Amino acid sequence: MNLKFVTICAAAILITTADGRARTPHAASSPGGQPFEMPHVARPAIPDRRVSVADFGGVGDGHTLNTGAFADAIDALTALGGGRVEVPEGVWFTGPIVLKDNIELHVGQNAVIVFRDDKSLYPLVETTLEGLNTLRCQSPLSARGVRNVAVTGRGVIDGNGDAWRAVKKDKLNPRQWKELVQSGGVLSDDEKTWYPSESYKFGASSGADQNVSTWAETRDDFERMRDFLRPVMVAIHNCENVLLEGVTFQNSPCWNIHPAMCTNLIVNDITVRCPDYAQNSDGIDIESCRNVVLTNSRFDVGDDGICIKSGKDQAGRDRGIPCENILVDNCIVFHGHGGFVVGSEMSGGVRNVKVSNCVFSGTDVGLRFKSTRGRGGVVEHIWIDDIAMNNILQEPLLFDLFYGGKSASEALAAGAEAEPTDVAPKAVDETTPAFRNIHIRNVWCRGARRAMYFNGLPEMNVEHVTVENTYIYARTGARINESSDVVLRNVQIVPEQGPALMLNNVKNLRAEGFITPAGMERALVVTGSRNRGIAVSSAQITRENADLSKSAARYVIIK
Repeated sequence: MNLKFVTICAAAILITTADGRARTPHAASSPGGQPFEMPHVARPAIPDRRVSVADFGGVGDGHTLNTGAFADAIDALTALGGGRVEVPEGVWFTGPIVLKDNIELHVGQNAVIVFRDDKSLYPLVETTLEGLNTLRCQSPLSARGVRNVAVTGRGVIDGNGDAWRAVKKDKLNPRQWKELVQSGGVLSDDEKTWYPSESYKFGASSGADQNVSTWAETRDDFERMRDFLRPVMVAIHNCENVLLEGVTFQNSPCWNIHPAMCTNLIVNDITVRCPDYAQNSDGIDIESCRNVVLTNSRFDVGDDGICIKSGKDQAGRDRGIPCENILVDNCIVFHGHGGFVVGSEMSGGVRNVKVSNCVFSGTDVGLRFKSTRGRGGVVEHIWIDDIAMNNILQEPLLFDLFYGGKSASEALAAGAEAEPTDVAPKAVDETTPAFRNIHIRNVWCRGARRAMYFNGLPEMNVEHVTVENTYIYARTGARINESSDVVLRNVQIVPEQGPALMLNNVKNLRAEGFITPAGMERALVVTGSRNRGIAVSSAQITRENADLSKSAARYVIIK
């Protein structure tokens, strides 16, 4: 028997509270007054025992490998029923850390955990990514199938992601690209992408759908592309009562934080950072979770900031676990493909979501809802209030049911946008995605390419969306395509050029108190053959400055 283990166990017993009660890191979250029934989300109850990773031989010198020390500290507390593993000041170099029942990892002030870039330390494990069940390298920090788990403190957790990620040439300046190429690795055949190894290049070029291989079946198949299977930095799957608080998470190999199939998740006052060139570096991807509170946090990443998911295509529908009962409040997203995002993997459905008091500054898109034919799933009962945006590269508000796997900016750069046409509808079945019953109010945005873009399917319109008390200054106006039962109430759109409002195949739209600059030659444009029941009330829009197609004119009322 390990004498150190016995000694630490005895010490931990001595510092347990006298009555044996568990310690709660902070008061429990008690959200109330929500537009849907939101359950009480309790913080995990962690027993009041504390040990330091240094007590198990750990050394925070930035060189010593501490994988064993972390594992021994966690195992010692687990044998006693749980407690807090404290990481004191220093730089703690380590391989993967696996959390267990009733364990809190506390990263103290001036403490940094850096995961070693030796990929042999991260074996292939069964997991989920992009909404699909697959094999990936083990996550640097993970918890699977456990209860009462927490990561807290004021320190930093660094995933050493530069060793894992590919980099696109157009994401760097010439000097940075030259230095990267000279550092080693290999280039793609067109020399536009740098890969860290031949193994990665093989995985990327042999057939993959959103980073998941389309052909690999055996473990040997996956081993051939091992470097390509870069892990999520923090994977918390099938857990109950989870807390992430205070810590800075940065430089992930792939997505930064991925809670999946969890119940009762609290994320508070965290910072998530990745370079803007970091591919797939989503801030947090909340997948098929229920009862989630995300507050007071900051995201500055290379992909989506805050993202809600629920599985992809048939795999997601078979899982059948929606993402539901989600509160997001007082968060900031700086660089990223989207500030708050739903999709595109939403095949299990998303419902009962409230987003409030957030700032998006410099993201590609502000509020982004994305899916495509083949997904299935229903996104509904979403409330969004009090959102301020600045310098949005594309749209502050985007619904797109024709998502093609690229960011909004990448999709635009790939080719000119097609003008709206009467696309033929397809049969509606379980693979048809739907966005509906979404309420947006009190939104401000200065600086965007286009004010809004609704792009529904002809067979499944974006429907029952209300946007009110919203003020947008953009290069071009709002375009609403294949949408039904839309209300624009007290919406002001100031475009630098072109019409303020463009409608194509829209049914039952009411624009009440719509404001746009006076004297516009073409303030309203309506096209398409499937328009019905359009009513626009605006002091600045008249029959004279409305451009209505012949088929649409009789269905448009301007007051």
